Amino acid sequence: MAEPASGNGTSRRSKRRKRSRRTNPDGTMTLIEHIYEFRRRLGFALLAVVVGGIVGFFWFSTKVGPIPSLGEIVKDPYCAIPPERRLNGFQGCQLLQTVPFEAFMIQLKVGLAAGAVLFSPLWLYQVWAFIAPGLYSKERKYALTFVGFASVLFAAGAVLAYMLFPHALQLLMGFGQEEFITALTADKYISFMLSLLIIFGISFELPLLVVMLNRVGVVKYRQLKRWRRGIVFALFVFAAFVTPGSDPFSMLGLAGALTVLFELSIQIARIHDRKKDRERADEGWDQLDDDEAAPFNYTPSTIDDEPSAPTASGGRSSGTDDIT
Repeated sequence: MAEPASGNGTSRRSKRRKRSRRTNPDGTMTLIEHIYEFRRRLGFALLAVVVGGIVGFFWFSTKVGPIPSLGEIVKDPYCAIPPERRLNGFQGCQLLQTVPFEAFMIQLKVGLAAGAVLFSPLWLYQVWAFIAPGLYSKERKYALTFVGFASVLFAAGAVLAYMLFPHALQLLMGFGQEEFITALTADKYISFMLSLLIIFGISFELPLLVVMLNRVGVVKYRQLKRWRRGIVFALFVFAAFVTPGSDPFSMLGLAGALTVLFELSIQIARIHDRKKDRERADEGWDQLDDDEAAPFNYTPSTIDDEPSAPTASGGRSSGTDDIT
């Protein structure tokens, strides 16, 4: 009697078929299979970040065609400080290394950050591939829209922070011009810059959050309009607390940008609520009493009552409800 084949190749093919949309259209998996799938997606995502970190590590000291090296991009705001305000400024523009391997660790940190941004489509796809099977088609559309706009807003916030960083640095280094000279250590300088970029990027997600809450009906335009002054004041207070160094350039830049984006989100909510109000008026929902039944007919049906639908091969399917 022949024994069934149980090699690794067969098990891998069966797992691949289990993940296939053709053989498993609803993405049904057991708890253990979900854990294995999470481990696999996490491994691919970390691999993408590591590969991006290696690319960023070598880009730190290498110029790629017209694109300057990553080290020059990071160092430019410091070099914008007048030479007389920097230690040995007339002899060049260099950051200070105070402990062994500090330059290596800084290059590794900046390379990983840049690589994670450059290779973000790869690891974001792994996150998306893990959660997408549990979503309906409409939810997938909203999720893709949310991820797309979130990526654009985060990048816009980081770019604004990088543009404001030289002005903030010159202001902060301008105090005590006769008593102090600037000699920034690489670790503190890079940490200050990265924290500013991350804070601006995350803060720019606020208007997207407001729009999504309005879409799902949590907040309405009337509420946002009534809360506008208080929220704008809170945005300025928030910007004053989160900006490192508490310099006015970064604070005003962040608060002003968030105010503009918040006002834009209010107007988007206004357009959305007007559209919903017109739909409710056309369907007659506003004229209903609280005790009156809704004007639609919903009769639950069982699987046995569902008519069988023709399949691609011309046969009849067994008729399953795609809600389950």
